Amino acid sequence: MNLSLKGKRAVVCGSTQGIGKAIALNLANQGASITLLSRDEDKLKKTLKQLTISNDQKHDYIVSDFNNLEDLEEKFNNYLNKNHKPTILVNNTGGPLPGAIAEARNSDFKKYMSMHLYCSHFLTQALLPIMKKEKFGRIINIISISVKSPIDNLGVSNTVRWAMASWAKTLSNEVAKDGITVNNVLPGFTMTERLKSLIEQNANSKNKSVKEIEKEFKSKIPMNRFGLPKEIASSVSFLCSKDAAYINGINLPVDGGFTKSL
Repeated sequence: MNLSLKGKRAVVCGSTQGIGKAIALNLANQGASITLLSRDEDKLKKTLKQLTISNDQKHDYIVSDFNNLEDLEEKFNNYLNKNHKPTILVNNTGGPLPGAIAEARNSDFKKYMSMHLYCSHFLTQALLPIMKKEKFGRIINIISISVKSPIDNLGVSNTVRWAMASWAKTLSNEVAKDGITVNNVLPGFTMTERLKSLIEQNANSKNKSVKEIEKEFKSKIPMNRFGLPKEIASSVSFLCSKDAAYINGINLPVDGGFTKSL
């Protein structure tokens, strides 16, 4: 199997921690040059130093906050004007706050639809001409297993993730003829700060200990453990490779068997 991405450039969003950072590190290990995209410049600089340059890659970063679409548009267009030509895009954004959907405000949907769908759509539109010219493109969206089955108390998140999945499937049918694939990776319960926060909130609301909630979560996973960010990253690297050229428009659960559907 050839997973080499030497000569490719990848834009990885939300790439200074958790799953996004693991993806950036893994893609760099496969030979890709990485453009990190996040809002915290100090963390971007630290992550940049951790990226391998064993294949003479040239890594860089963009400082932008997905809470501000206009800022993202301006800075990303300036980046492209410097003649950068990424053909890999990893859309990855922090998840919405937990809560019942019946209690969600319209402003919550507007905020997170912008952060997830609108920002991903802009970045994709900006890069499609480059991908089409190169006859190669990989668009990977890091979503959630809630696409397969909604997760309790994540009302806004479930809604936004479904919107992303529908957008991606529609797009995959439109661009496949140009050598571009669009796929979604659906992480299960993965060891990140977000999972830690969800567990703590569950513990507080149910008046239980963190260890009790962890045990409850793990009991629903056939492997009886949480995933690791690097395990999500490995699936992304494969989907970005030439060997995955005929995989398009899928939702790939990486969840230790948590998803019950076929």
